[in-house]
Amino acid sequence: MLTVQLGAEEVAAIGVIVDELAARHDTVESSRFHEESRLLADELPREVRRALHSYRLNEDSGTLVVSGLPVDDDKLGPTPGDWRERPTPSPSLRQDIAFFLLASVLGEPIAWATQQDGRIMHDVFPIKAFAHDQIGWGSAEDLTWHTEDAFHPLRTDYLGLMCLRNPDGVETTIGEVSDVELDEETRRALQGERFFLLPDDSHRLDATGAPGEDERIAELRERSLRRVERALAEPERVAVLFGDPRSPYVRIDPHYMRGVQGEVEQRVLDTAVGAFDAVMTGVVLKPGDVCFVDNYRVVHGRKPFRARFDGTDRWLRRLNVTRDLRKSRSSRVDAASRVIF
Repeated sequence: MLTVQLGAEEVAAIGVIVDELAARHDTVESSRFHEESRLLADELPREVRRALHSYRLNEDSGTLVVSGLPVDDDKLGPTPGDWRERPTPSPSLRQDIAFFLLASVLGEPIAWATQQDGRIMHDVFPIKAFAHDQIGWGSAEDLTWHTEDAFHPLRTDYLGLMCLRNPDGVETTIGEVSDVELDEETRRALQGERFFLLPDDSHRLDATGAPGEDERIAELRERSLRRVERALAEPERVAVLFGDPRSPYVRIDPHYMRGVQGEVEQRVLDTAVGAFDAVMTGVVLKPGDVCFVDNYRVVHGRKPFRARFDGTDRWLRRLNVTRDLRKSRSSRVDAASRVIF
């Protein structure tokens, strides 16, 4: 894992850029903000950009943690009970902008139409109704490690998490494919396109759009619905390991691969899961920490914790970042949109 500890001068320099953007934007969700933030990301301190560029290009490690961004717990107010409760402007607007700027050095933050009403930056905190679910809003159960949106061909290149609050020291679990030890027979089997990966629950889109929905959006929504239904009924076979056989990428989500494999494939998958379990480690994010996970090289999850649901629980912000926005063009309304259907 790579780490960057921001110094006082770097924090101050980032603060100047945040001030400029916060004076003109009350949200990180607008297309105008996206355009301007991408421009101003090039003005982040050089050593910070150097670390992000090195992480992106050299692949020395699948995880990068940037620490030291300021978070005023009193100004945040209570951890919300539901992501729909977020006001505009957000109490975390300054942290959101700083997080977005860092992510923009790696690529383009994107949104899914199926997740949190198509917002680009997501909230991750416990919601009582989902306490036992395999979802970011869960708390009582292990969030099983996985590749983010593993089934989807447009899955993110990087997952970004910014910690606003973590009073219980809840651990984000990570495991790098480069650390996994596999025998040659298992490795070769995992490189074959022979495994089924089902869509996760968050991508099972509601068939009904908003009244008066734009015709193009309705078309994309319908196509996305059909794609997910087809993936559930007749999933395509995919490889778990791909890319350079000597230094492979990984695509795996054991929770959504159960019960649909052939007998031989399930044995191979069980071996792979055990090998990943053996190398899993973790990071406890503190307020002001930003963690980037390479979604092609690292699986991630979360340890269980006892949520209080009293406004003091763990609270993260989350971004999905793609290195190539154009590859999703047919699934977005227009070139400037970042919402994928």
